[in-house]
Amino acid sequence: MCTGKCSRCIGITLFPLATCAIVSNILLYFPNGQVLQLSEITDLVCFFHGILGAGILVILPAFMMLGAGGAGCCANRCGRPWAGAESSMLLSVVLAVLGFAGGAYCAVISSLGLIGGPLCDTGDGEYLYPFRNDTLEDNYLFNQTTWSICKEPENIILWNIVLFSILLAIGVIEAILCFIQVISGLTGFICGTCMRKRK
Repeated sequence: MCTGKCSRCIGITLFPLATCAIVSNILLYFPNGQVLQLSEITDLVCFFHGILGAGILVILPAFMMLGAGGAGCCANRCGRPWAGAESSMLLSVVLAVLGFAGGAYCAVISSLGLIGGPLCDTGDGEYLYPFRNDTLEDNYLFNQTTWSICKEPENIILWNIVLFSILLAIGVIEAILCFIQVISGLTGFICGTCMRKRK
């Protein structure tokens, strides 16, 4: 496949993924639709792994990828009118690395969020992390009977599992796509455009 077409496909795919990541991260601030104080929200939500990591840091290279796949310049080796071939391709690769880092960051934080569990009220009015000391074998994810320990916010465990899982999946997919773009961008930089020369 032409590296430019590959870049364009990846760029188009990254936009909805980044949007979903931002929305999912925002929803984590409102467990079960409730508005809580910041001290009552799971701390890992404040790492902005969906808004910054899988969102903004991925949207930037997505724009560049769309430009790289634009008509008239496969792999965008010829660059923008104001930029040279090398600088344009290298910028594409650098931004793809940035997107990879954002996706990987989102995946790591989401994994920690899933393993550690949510902050919740266990019935005495005090918010704590009842599952943070669990071993992987006895983790709450595999023992649904322990979910009843969290009284407030309602359905907080399911809320966190669904949203952190979505963010984990998005982060992994984005990291893979950006890694593919790094390889594609380096190929385009080294081998040049695959477009046929027009007569």
